[in-house]
Amino acid sequence: MENCEEVFEFLKRNPLQYCATVGLDGKPKVRPFQMMYHKGGDIYYCTGAKKAVYSELEKNPYVELSASTMHNWLRISGRVEWVDGRDARQSAIDSLAIVKSIYKTADNLNLKVFYIADAVAAITDFSGNPPKVFKLN
Repeated sequence: MENCEEVFEFLKRNPLQYCATVGLDGKPKVRPFQMMYHKGGDIYYCTGAKKAVYSELEKNPYVELSASTMHNWLRISGRVEWVDGRDARQSAIDSLAIVKSIYKTADNLNLKVFYIADAVAAITDFSGNPPKVFKLN
């Protein structure tokens, strides 16, 4: 296991990630996401309570996220843990302008914040060497 700071730096340099979930129809769904912030070893994301992904994660909280460059890629897998509270919503709003433009205020209960619990990340490249594996929290 490596130092998880390398994972956070990878995500900052490659802000667009793809999140894979199991759809309500039982079929895989993949959509773009961005890390809002990280605290300790936890990576925080957000979504809206009215979006399909929220319902999917309520039913099956296991996810895998991926980000890449032309030469290496990161995969993070774990279980979604919802974080209820104004402070978490405010941190998400403060993290990205687009989140603030959509949800306006941390009092908006439609904004749902989560982190990836039991998160394991791996950074892999085309060298043939084993991936670097990180236990995040």
